[in-house]
Amino acid sequence: MSEPVLSISGLTRAFGGLVAVDNVSYELPGGDLRAIIGPNGAGKTTLFNLISGMLDADRGTIKFRGQDISAKPPHAISQMGIARTLQIKSVFEGLSVYDNLWISAHARTQRLSPFRAASSYLDTSRIVEEALEEIGISRFRDEKAGNLSYGDIALLEIAIALCMKPNLLLLDEPVAGMSPEETETVVTKIKQLSKQLDIVLIEHDMSVVFGIADVVTVMNNGAILCEGPPDEITRDERVQEAYLGVPEDGES
Repeated sequence: MSEPVLSISGLTRAFGGLVAVDNVSYELPGGDLRAIIGPNGAGKTTLFNLISGMLDADRGTIKFRGQDISAKPPHAISQMGIARTLQIKSVFEGLSVYDNLWISAHARTQRLSPFRAASSYLDTSRIVEEALEEIGISRFRDEKAGNLSYGDIALLEIAIALCMKPNLLLLDEPVAGMSPEETETVVTKIKQLSKQLDIVLIEHDMSVVFGIADVVTVMNNGAILCEGPPDEITRDERVQEAYLGVPEDGES
């Protein structure tokens, strides 16, 4: 049996008396698109923060492709092949789309070849051009990021993450606040990317989740409540009670 892409065991993180992630074990075999859902405060973003090294766990282990990354800093985890977007959009609004991508790509190439300036420059340029083309935002290359629509900023953030050449992409609410048209564009791109790399997304839009995910994991009160294909999750009474809502008597 091949090593899972991501393996989490007994992961716990508390903030004072609040246990945000409570003894979570999770495995990502690879090859499918995963979604994590749950009510606000369920621990979803904290879990992403732990995986990406933005927070340290109190207990438990995180392994990526068999290597323990539990105590590694964010830049080392990124270099190993995990990239993420944030719940709050975080581009450099005063810089062009191209320059936003350049910063991300340059950080990667400098770490790989710090003493080869010419090679690093060419590699950075190539990575930026590939990301622009892959995400379909080449037409915005010279536009200031702050002038983009909300949906195009989301695409830019995904492109920035791709500049790190990840094997695993963590997307935190990628379509939050978007119009239906913007949502459709971003969802289509995520589907395309999922054929090239492993993706786990956190999302509150259930139509997106159940339309895009192969497997859905439900979190509640910091713990994993259940996991399975979308059709199973929609029928699970625990999920209906905790998150999706149970119809009142007399309602269908």
